[in-house]
Amino acid sequence: MRIVVVGQGAAGVAAALSAAEAARTAGRAVAVTLIDKASESDAGGNTRWSPSNMRMASPDRVEDSFLRDVLAATKNRGDERYFTRLATDAPEVAAWAASHGVAFIQPPYYLAKGPPRIQPQGGGAALLAALVKAAKAAGVSFRYECAARGIVQAEGRIVGLEVDQSGRRETLPAEAIVLANGGFQGSAALMREHFGPGGDTMRLISPGTHYNGGDGIAMALAAGAAKSGDWNGMHAEPVDARATTSAPVVLVYPFGIVVDKTGRRFFDEGAGLVHETWEWFAREIHFNRPGSIAYTILDSRLFDIADYKRAIRSEVEPFRADTLSGLAGLIGVDAAALGETIAAYNAACVGTPDAFDATRCDGLHTHGLAPPKSNWARAIASPPYLAWPLVGAIAYTFGGIATDDQARVLNADGGPIPGLYAAGEITGHFYEAAPNSVAVLRALVFGRIAGRQAVAI
Repeated sequence: MRIVVVGQGAAGVAAALSAAEAARTAGRAVAVTLIDKASESDAGGNTRWSPSNMRMASPDRVEDSFLRDVLAATKNRGDERYFTRLATDAPEVAAWAASHGVAFIQPPYYLAKGPPRIQPQGGGAALLAALVKAAKAAGVSFRYECAARGIVQAEGRIVGLEVDQSGRRETLPAEAIVLANGGFQGSAALMREHFGPGGDTMRLISPGTHYNGGDGIAMALAAGAAKSGDWNGMHAEPVDARATTSAPVVLVYPFGIVVDKTGRRFFDEGAGLVHETWEWFAREIHFNRPGSIAYTILDSRLFDIADYKRAIRSEVEPFRADTLSGLAGLIGVDAAALGETIAAYNAACVGTPDAFDATRCDGLHTHGLAPPKSNWARAIASPPYLAWPLVGAIAYTFGGIATDDQARVLNADGGPIPGLYAAGEITGHFYEAAPNSVAVLRALVFGRIAGRQAVAI
């Protein structure tokens, strides 16, 4: 038997390794090949660049509210069976990863408390290094700079995968294929098609993101797969416009105010914890703000917040000035407008500043201000004044192909396409908002399921 896995992110490596292990356990001769269109040094998709937080209370359990909270993030449009399987299999998958040398830690969560999570020590790069090493030891073959072009079927079954490598087209024979090559955020044409004008110019959050060009989705649809997920949904985050590093997020914006190029506020910076506001905020900046840029403005009291640098991954220092007019000049915002905005904001802050608590929604709010600020509202009045220029950056898209809780790709009638499986961001299970810290976890869980299912056909 021959299995081809497409993509070397968490989902693909988990599928390849689990397939090789399942074949060995069953005593079956199965050749597993993993292909990736990137070079070996660049392969790994989003996972390689991600901190890879996983929504688990500890490596051996998820929190009791996991299923309810995850479904709530999808506005209850998500497949309950899929997310139930995710919750059920998560501890087993964490133990499996640990058996291959992945060490887990419980990372700090930015500044404010959020749902519990674990993280591979060393992030996604370390996770992939351990699983790739294990996969190679288990006999998986890897082919790099090898792009999947089409699924070959005969008499309703998978028989091969067309690929391009070094300018040469060939068909890799296969009785099963696992698609794990991400969403479509790396395709300017698809981004514009689904998100409208400006979709094609949105910044990509990491170097691995541009490899996700929707190739796997297109191949699956051509093979009869059904669509699923929110095709107007994406996970995006606010990043420093000046930074050149991967995912240079600036997540201290709830503790100050945000203005656009006109110097005016445009949303409630304290509407919730950062993972509850960052997707909307990043999209609003890119699609609706002048110049697709905004500025978070804070004062020196940021430095009094314990470990505030945890919430900043930009390598560039903020703009800094002793006066608000001086800061306005540095960021190119009209000084009078910025001054009026901050004066109105300061006057609207009510409550005792000593009640400020960056670790939770503290209820420190404004009164009579539009838009309001619902938490962390205290006057900006202690120089030096600070500013970071922010743009929206996309991590992944939500629209994808339909799969079930066995990682089988489904057709328009809801039945499985024999021999075709998929896992990770290529699958369409998110709606409205991405459940926090679930992307890599579901990639591992359903990648592992896909590999075992492929061997069992």
